[in-house]
Amino acid sequence: MEHSFEVLSTVGRRGGGRRNRRWPDAEKARIVAETLEPNATVGAVARRHGLQAHHLSSWRSLARKGKLVLPAVAGVIGFVPVVVAKAAAAVPVQAAKHIDILYGSVTIRLEANVLVTRLAAIVHALNAAP
Repeated sequence: MEHSFEVLSTVGRRGGGRRNRRWPDAEKARIVAETLEPNATVGAVARRHGLQAHHLSSWRSLARKGKLVLPAVAGVIGFVPVVVAKAAAAVPVQAAKHIDILYGSVTIRLEANVLVTRLAAIVHALNAAP
């Protein structure tokens, strides 16, 4: 009696060795942050990490909706407009005791000696808000 069998192999087949990956949120956020760097393109960043560009674009959408928190960008200094009221001549100018951040109808009041990293984190969070 003669027996035969067939061996199926995925070697050499397009996409045969490919499997779905589960990306941790921290890794997704780091990759999305790369797309925000000057002269970066979604396509180039996606290729560098072995992703499809549309997949990375969906992660960027999550970040815009606040569902994916991006890491703070190190070494980047941001500027915000400052409005200084003219002091009356008879009133001496004193050091500020607090800092007010106005965001829509909300005022966030911080002590004047707040750490700049804390202030930057608050502004970063407000920029990420939908």
